[in-house]
Amino acid sequence: MEQARILVVDDELVIRESLAGWLKRDGHQVSTVESGEGALAILKQQSFDILLLDIQLEGISGLDVLSRVKEEYDDIDVIMITAFGSIPSAVQAMKSHAFDYILKPFDPDELGVLIEKLIDHRAQKKENVFLKEEYENRTRFESMIGQSKPMQEIFSLIQDIREVTSSVLITGETGSGKGLAAKAIHSNSRARNGPFVSVNCGAIPRHIMESELFGHRKGAFTDARETRKGRLEMAGGGTLFLDEIGEISMRMQIDLLQVLEDKIFYRVGGTQPITADFRVIAATNADLEQAIRNRTFREDLFYRLNVISFTMPTLRERKEDIPLLAQHFLTQFTQEVNRGVERISRDAMDELMLYEWPGNVRELSNAIERAVVVCKTGTITPHDLPIGASLEEELKTRYFSLNDVEKQHIRKILEQTGWNISKSSAVLGIDRSTLYNKIKRYELKPD
Repeated sequence: MEQARILVVDDELVIRESLAGWLKRDGHQVSTVESGEGALAILKQQSFDILLLDIQLEGISGLDVLSRVKEEYDDIDVIMITAFGSIPSAVQAMKSHAFDYILKPFDPDELGVLIEKLIDHRAQKKENVFLKEEYENRTRFESMIGQSKPMQEIFSLIQDIREVTSSVLITGETGSGKGLAAKAIHSNSRARNGPFVSVNCGAIPRHIMESELFGHRKGAFTDARETRKGRLEMAGGGTLFLDEIGEISMRMQIDLLQVLEDKIFYRVGGTQPITADFRVIAATNADLEQAIRNRTFREDLFYRLNVISFTMPTLRERKEDIPLLAQHFLTQFTQEVNRGVERISRDAMDELMLYEWPGNVRELSNAIERAVVVCKTGTITPHDLPIGASLEEELKTRYFSLNDVEKQHIRKILEQTGWNISKSSAVLGIDRSTLYNKIKRYELKPD
């Protein structure tokens, strides 16, 4: 059995000595004190795993000590010591999160079993915390979420390039998370303490793009009433994220290429060179190679940006991430709008999994946000999802495997019979054991 650090708190010397002797015999490290005040004092100086605490203490009571311990030392487990006549107080202590209680006079073997049980409980709790942290580490990377192989490969790549400052080009459909990937690259780079400056090249009118990127001197043009820094200068010491890079004009492509090659630029109307001290990450949902062939994107700029590149997978290419993402958005939006929506029904999750998500993760986020707002109960149902009509049309033309059809049919019969196994197996024409095996195979559960 694993050793524990135990503090015995009792005002009777014979009890303190007896408990200490038994516990030390089992290999534990034991300290003893005779009062609540003494317990609180020693807890400030030493660390303990388990507290054996008498309820009836002079001065600060055992219940008061328990309350203080749970408030200040939540990692300590407490076993209350009580006489037969104080069992109601022991029950109260259990409600205050004591692990258990023991009655005077003690049975050494019974005490040993209780301590062993508590040590196993503590070990299980530590393992659960470890597993949860491991799961979080595998499925979450900065603000990105995914347990699928494509996302794990992207997480790994971002870690691999954390020590380099090469330009990065991220491609992928709208809503697939290119911006989150750019932020993750920045957060894991040597420039993470510098600014992350984002420019949506498709949202800034072309006639002001030059001023937005390079800044301008006062009087450089009619509306230039003061000198202003551009995004390139703001990104100094950090990362410049050029979103939708395929939207910039050919003239701006030339100017940007010059900056990336020479590492200097000038404000509009300025004559003083400014050092381009930033890393560039660009993103696009366009086919830049086709744009090069169409002569709408410069090949030399493409190769300057495309030193390191990867494509964000579509949500339909990583459908195993949908439950994880849906739960994340459910938690996020219920907190934001203060709604008591706790879960997503099995049928609703099935619809989320069947839908093709042309808008990718952004569309899923919007769908869950809408469902949280309109949901009238604590559970999101298919009726709450804004994808029903389009999904219905999709189901009319979609081909399903036999397993898909069987799973849906079995679920429908189970729900119609109120999950009565005998009735369901009779309707389906199979025996109960076969039905149980299929329920297990398809991971079917009542809503």
